Amino acid sequence: MRTLRRSRPLILTLAILAGLFLQSRDAHAGETREIIVAGGCFWCVEADFERVRGVKEAVSGYTGGNVADPSYKQVTGGGTGHYEAVRIIYDSGTVDRNRLYDLFFRSIDPTDAGGQFCDRGQSYATAIFVSNPAERAAAEKAKADAQAQLDQKIVTPILDAKAFYEAEDYHQDYYKGTNLVLTRFGAIQQKDAYKRYRDGCGRDARIKQLWGSDAPFVGN
Repeated sequence: MRTLRRSRPLILTLAILAGLFLQSRDAHAGETREIIVAGGCFWCVEADFERVRGVKEAVSGYTGGNVADPSYKQVTGGGTGHYEAVRIIYDSGTVDRNRLYDLFFRSIDPTDAGGQFCDRGQSYATAIFVSNPAERAAAEKAKADAQAQLDQKIVTPILDAKAFYEAEDYHQDYYKGTNLVLTRFGAIQQKDAYKRYRDGCGRDARIKQLWGSDAPFVGN
């Protein structure tokens, strides 16, 4: 009985600490939500946003067009109306859509209507796809803020969302893949091919030129 009495304060303390932990966890956990954006090469957009605290997953895919379940070859060949896009799934208790849209504009060249960096054509153009008035309002605000900061016309459209089709498996998490791919540099791992592509395409150099120290994913 004496041992039991001595252990009661410890048990009570542990119970209180457990309760505080659960309360803190619940206070910081939000709803799982998503936004869909197109920012040129979906490998790069996926790689950038999976670094953002609160983002659970970024999925490469195709949207905006009228062809059901298109292939990469169809989309990049033109005529489908689809963009290379990314579905960003996030915890709204950690990061909100306003922040994600702000990061998005500062991770692209929103003044270029013809594609992004070395990738040209409609399938590589930028866009934000919205599903409700709240998303549209947040996207419009982020666009206006970006335009005010750059003092240049922002051409990234804000479009009504359409069906999103996930890209082929080999496109998902391409930036960290270890499979060998054949390139002009020989057979190298996907992650190395991705780095060479991103550098060679001039993505980070152009973003740095536009956004300077406000470029969130350059040099970090």
